Amino acid sequence: MTDLSTLANMAEILGAIVVIGGLIFAIIQMRSLRQQRRELAAIELFRSFGNANFNRAYETILALPEGLSRAEIDARDPKARSCAMLICTTMENVGVMTYQRIVPFQVVRNLIGTSAVLLWRRLESWVGELRKDLDNPDAFEWFQWLAEKLEEHNDPDSGPAYVDHKDWLPASISAEI
Repeated sequence: MTDLSTLANMAEILGAIVVIGGLIFAIIQMRSLRQQRRELAAIELFRSFGNANFNRAYETILALPEGLSRAEIDARDPKARSCAMLICTTMENVGVMTYQRIVPFQVVRNLIGTSAVLLWRRLESWVGELRKDLDNPDAFEWFQWLAEKLEEHNDPDSGPAYVDHKDWLPASISAEI
């Protein structure tokens, strides 16, 4: 009877080890899946800034001085309204994805930090007037939130990436592939 009792105890211990091992494996897999999701979101974010329509809109809005009204922006370029809308909706999506932590803040800051702030400065009055016209203070709220957070967490002592990270080396070429 003691042999059977010993085997039963060993089976319980082995079962507990298997369950604990399964839980650890599940946690590791969940973290890996979350990291993959973030990486895919970052890739999609990068793609949204790489298309020709966004680039034209970016160029159009960046060429504007800060503080122009909606009428002044519309008068400068007939395509400016659609450019402003494209910039605002794109940045709105980025703001939501950043807030929800789908894309890490550091990635957003490195990818579009200065650009988002510059674009917001040029479109802030435009958005304010749009909010009044629509009677909707929520219009492009996440674009505003994103620009404010990027400005708030800007390191004034940092320089451009090509200066700050000139000594950067990859861990190893084969590890990054």
